[in-house]
Amino acid sequence: MIALLRGAVHEHRADSVVLLTSGGVGYVLNCSNTTLAALPPAGEEVTLLCHLAVREDAMTLFGFGSEPERDLFHLLLTVQAVGPKLALAVLSMGGPDDVATSIAGGDAKRLQGVPGVGKRTAERIVSELQDKLAGRAPVGTTGTGKAARSVVTATPTDEARDGLLGLGLAPDEVDTLLAVAHGETAAEIIADALRRSRR
Repeated sequence: MIALLRGAVHEHRADSVVLLTSGGVGYVLNCSNTTLAALPPAGEEVTLLCHLAVREDAMTLFGFGSEPERDLFHLLLTVQAVGPKLALAVLSMGGPDDVATSIAGGDAKRLQGVPGVGKRTAERIVSELQDKLAGRAPVGTTGTGKAARSVVTATPTDEARDGLLGLGLAPDEVDTLLAVAHGETAAEIIADALRRSRR
């Protein structure tokens, strides 16, 4: 599973970004308006969390500029009739706090303004997620909807933590390993952490 990708922004598109990794491979990542607005200019490096949607006829990557946005995306996918593209469209309403507040507040009418979301789907999203998002602590978004802890500016240790979690390690084990692991890049830190985990 691809947990995250780091590379240079090669091309900005209307609803996606092409990321050129160090291996010379370009990946197309579908992103919300919030993440797209936070991306740096072409040529600059960025790290995005990922979700890989696999179908019989296609494999599609989705990129997220923050953990809260990715977590809300996964939560939306638990709703019947909500697929990855529709979940991304919902996230494009605003930052993760804004979207979560609308759902927790039962604002089905606002959800109906999202392309592809009809009255029935909007009511279903509210019905299935309202209790899960009620009382949810704000993740710290600014007025522009950008997450305070954006992966766009994540440190190598942040990236290594996300990578280790993506490999299936428990959060407590990851934190313990990162406290003693060394390296200048996320890849070096991950490699050192995995070596220590085998001891």
